[in-house]
Amino acid sequence: MKLVRLVFQQYRWPLALVLLLSISSGLLSVGVIAFVNQRMITAHEGLGTALWQFGLMLALLLVLASGAQLSLTALGHRFVHGLRRVMVKRLLDTDIERIEAIGGAKIFASLSSDIRSVTMAFVQLPDLIYGSVLSIAAFSYLAWLSPALFATTLGWMSFTLAVGWLLVGRLNNHIRQLRESEDKLYQSYQAVIDGRKELALNRDRARRLYEESFDAAALRYREHFTLADRYNGLASNWANIMVLGTIGLAFYLANGLGWASTEVAATYALTILFLRTPLVLAVAAIPAQVSGRIALDKVESLALAVHHQSFEVAPSHICGHWQTLELRGVEYHYPGQGDEPGFDVGPLDLVLRRGETVFLMGGNGSGKSSLARLLSGLYRPSAGEILVDGKPIGADDWLAYRKLFASVFTDFHLFSQLLGPDGRDSEPAHTEGWLERLHMRHKVRFGDGHLLDTRFSQGQRKRLALLLALLEQRDILLLDEWAADQDPLFRRFFYRELLPQFKQAGLTVFAISHDDQYFDLADRLLKMESGQLSELQGSRRDNASRDAVEEISADYQGRAFSL
Repeated sequence: MKLVRLVFQQYRWPLALVLLLSISSGLLSVGVIAFVNQRMITAHEGLGTALWQFGLMLALLLVLASGAQLSLTALGHRFVHGLRRVMVKRLLDTDIERIEAIGGAKIFASLSSDIRSVTMAFVQLPDLIYGSVLSIAAFSYLAWLSPALFATTLGWMSFTLAVGWLLVGRLNNHIRQLRESEDKLYQSYQAVIDGRKELALNRDRARRLYEESFDAAALRYREHFTLADRYNGLASNWANIMVLGTIGLAFYLANGLGWASTEVAATYALTILFLRTPLVLAVAAIPAQVSGRIALDKVESLALAVHHQSFEVAPSHICGHWQTLELRGVEYHYPGQGDEPGFDVGPLDLVLRRGETVFLMGGNGSGKSSLARLLSGLYRPSAGEILVDGKPIGADDWLAYRKLFASVFTDFHLFSQLLGPDGRDSEPAHTEGWLERLHMRHKVRFGDGHLLDTRFSQGQRKRLALLLALLEQRDILLLDEWAADQDPLFRRFFYRELLPQFKQAGLTVFAISHDDQYFDLADRLLKMESGQLSELQGSRRDNASRDAVEEISADYQGRAFSL
């Protein structure tokens, strides 16, 4: 089994000890039956001695069986905890374009549903292992009692297993489709949460989402779950009935055909009755194992980064004393979807100098955000190279390169933890100083290195996101339409007061902006258009404000709006 194999790779000796305990408890269980048959059923003398010996055997069986089950359960939860840690670490190490390609819904499904399925598989794994070990030991004992009865019983059980295998195969198919339906459900959940404002305003859109996306996915989930439970129930009942049928078959062969004595048939019946419950529990544990295997396959299909335990950044030629950062012939390609063509960015050539304030303008879909992601190392170029002080970034340099940047993207996430350089806690005085300059000191409470509240307007949340970026004290501050949600007064304050302070402190600022009235504050003005980058100089820069207005007008030319 895949789960056992994975656990064995990581915990070889603990698992070997657990399997030894399981085998010992299975053998001892059969030994208890043999002891009852030889000392307590057929014998008539020394029953007192046999009774306390029987009690000792039961006590030892309790220790072995409990030890095997508790050890395997603890080992399983330890493995699941490790799997969860490994998965989250791999997710943190995976490039952003891969995460965007996977989609948030599938990632959430794996982090929650798949990990839960693996956990449930390990919870029921002791039943499967104990039932399997006990079945092998019991059948070995039955073969020793009467080879003739066992040969017929083996044929009977082979037929039972063949039918059960067909039922489990159908079960496996529906559990796999159940997992696919779960991805669709998570997509619907994400749409309901992320689109809550739009859905509250438009009840027709809410109805269509509910009926066509969520309800359809929920119905498919219910159908496959129902069929999976149905085949699981049939498999369990089939095993139960056929095991009981083995008792009748044994007595018929012993008493009707004279293949064995009545005492042997009675021992046969006692062994099978003893075996019945563990065997049924083992069959009942199969769906959880199937779900766990499918969950592991789903996790592997995400193709996340290879796991590395450490967060340390490998030594690199990139350091805090850099002077130039260059994009040379950099290209990036967005693949198309369906009949829609993809989008190409580049080739891009750009030299960014330390301490510069650079503005980037461009229309919607021109490639501005793509350039920001390429510049910061979040996207890896499909062609071309990025150089720091004339030295190209190698495969092992990306983490060191990204350490140069602090950012506030349009789709930023506002963390509550206040971190300074190199992941250390921020100095409270430093935090208070920036809160004062961002006009947020009277509204924001913080303590124990955390913001105590992040429920503010979007503009205020952006100020707090800028606070977090500044506290990191990185060399380059990357801002994507940061001022778009600020009120006019604070927007002017940002451009006229804060940006000069950043420059005076030696901070390099790369800002995507359409605030043409403040373009004069930039050392350089860049423009993206249809995936191509150019620098506006001379008269082109002087006319940038007028060009920006014309560009916005062109974006909407020919569109008709109706209220």
